[in-house]
Amino acid sequence: MQYGFNYPLSQSTGPGELAEDVFLIQSTNGVNPGGFVTVPRFLFACAPPLLLQGRGAVPRSVQGFAGLGRNPIALPTQLSSYFGFQHKFALCLAGNGVTRVVFFGGGPFMMSPGLDISRSLNQTPLTINRRGEYYIGVRSIKINEKVVPLNKTLLSVDQRGNGGTMISTVVPYTILHSSIFKAVTQTFANELSSVSTVLPVAPFGLCFNRSLVGYSRIRPNVPNVNLVLQNNNMVWTIFGSYVVAPAGDNALCLAFVDGGVQSFDR
Repeated sequence: MQYGFNYPLSQSTGPGELAEDVFLIQSTNGVNPGGFVTVPRFLFACAPPLLLQGRGAVPRSVQGFAGLGRNPIALPTQLSSYFGFQHKFALCLAGNGVTRVVFFGGGPFMMSPGLDISRSLNQTPLTINRRGEYYIGVRSIKINEKVVPLNKTLLSVDQRGNGGTMISTVVPYTILHSSIFKAVTQTFANELSSVSTVLPVAPFGLCFNRSLVGYSRIRPNVPNVNLVLQNNNMVWTIFGSYVVAPAGDNALCLAFVDGGVQSFDR
């Protein structure tokens, strides 16, 4: 069955095919790895390689994507439907060079002997829009505990479905509405004024001289970014190594991207 395929990174479309095959995945009891199990007649899509090229291109080693949304052929949906477990998944987004892990089902999620990682996590409600995308409620943004002055109405989804804060594993860097991007970059630059800036390296808008940035044992000494969620006690802290990204020959850039205004209209 052929259909039109939309690739969000390059914002391009192309022809594709919907197919089915046997899917193989390793099982676990949440503590120890188990045997491999299969899902017959597993649905997946085939799309041309050109959709992985151009703007927002992914590394050459990437062969495809696993859909984690709420649509009927998403990976969590098909697995929970076939095996009868809870429609839940846990995704560990580790740093570079570290093996990533994803669990499907209700847990436990043991990341080391005797440690169920799900018991140590803060929780915030997810809002799912009509397109199956995941949103969280962000009330404000702080940099070094200083509130970023911004139009807070953009942090919530309006009646037409515009705005809001979407969780995505597709885009490589956090994308901000232009007005929020300007406020965040200005506040961040003020908080890191001791380090000289350099010409921005695309796709970033604020970059610093990497050789002048101090480093602790595990991360660069740059301001943390706090996303204040449903209340002041529920905060998602983005630490230095995830706030900035190396770019060019000697630049360390704020890893947020200006998404414009129109791209946020739905």
